[in-house]
Amino acid sequence: MSKNFVLITSQKEKLRITTYGYENAGTVPCIILVHGFKGFKDWGFGPYIGKYLSENGFFVITFNFSHNGVGNSLTEFTELDKFANNTFSLEFNELNEIISAYLNGNFCNVNNKNIGLLGHSRGGAISIITGCKNNSVNAVATWASVSNLDRYSEIQKVRWREKGVFEVLNTRTNQVMKLNVSLLEDIEKNGEDNLNIKKSVKNLNKPFLIAHGKQDLAVPFEEAENIFEWADKKLTEFYPIESTGHTFNIQHPFKGSNQKFDILLNKTAEFFKSNLIRK
Repeated sequence: MSKNFVLITSQKEKLRITTYGYENAGTVPCIILVHGFKGFKDWGFGPYIGKYLSENGFFVITFNFSHNGVGNSLTEFTELDKFANNTFSLEFNELNEIISAYLNGNFCNVNNKNIGLLGHSRGGAISIITGCKNNSVNAVATWASVSNLDRYSEIQKVRWREKGVFEVLNTRTNQVMKLNVSLLEDIEKNGEDNLNIKKSVKNLNKPFLIAHGKQDLAVPFEEAENIFEWADKKLTEFYPIESTGHTFNIQHPFKGSNQKFDILLNKTAEFFKSNLIRK
């Protein structure tokens, strides 16, 4: 059973939320799904993940970051002005507010406080950083995560400042999506500390699953190898996936799953069962 919520953050921003497995909410561990850049909770595999994990014994929270560009339509980028003003620090803060909202009973009465984060792509990086800094997080799994949030050349940065925006083409929708200089300033201000993925991985100190497609063209497989190199091998599982890319051959709109994606989902569910369900 799914149930929708709207959470108003401390900054008066609106987070649109869909939960799965609501019939067991508060009595089973909670997994929070964290979408990536140009992602949203209802993209392709989002609802499928929510249903799958809820059927495997978890309460699942999926949500849209307030500045991901998707508004009331839930599936279209209609808030490009907000998308332009997004920052990594804002996403970090909002994920922490989701965690606090769950523990404070905003969604249900909570008797089970075990929480796992599942982040895809840039959402993987936000999950790693949050998992490192938030003691309420018990385990972290990343799919196709970036290993560095500073992904821009010096030439790109100079032009970004000169123009005032950095333009990104969404090849699916053919929309030109702009990023304001505030994102670059966030990287430069916090990149060595609060937004440093290498440092966060080294200090994570909790169960960690790294999954990555070996034919990922958006985030090279080498980034997963970097993350694994930094991680505590006693607490970390590394799961390379042959012959698959950034979204594991899943499309939007969703056209069905595939064998490799279902194996990945099962692997992820088993990881969380091992580390969140107390025997």
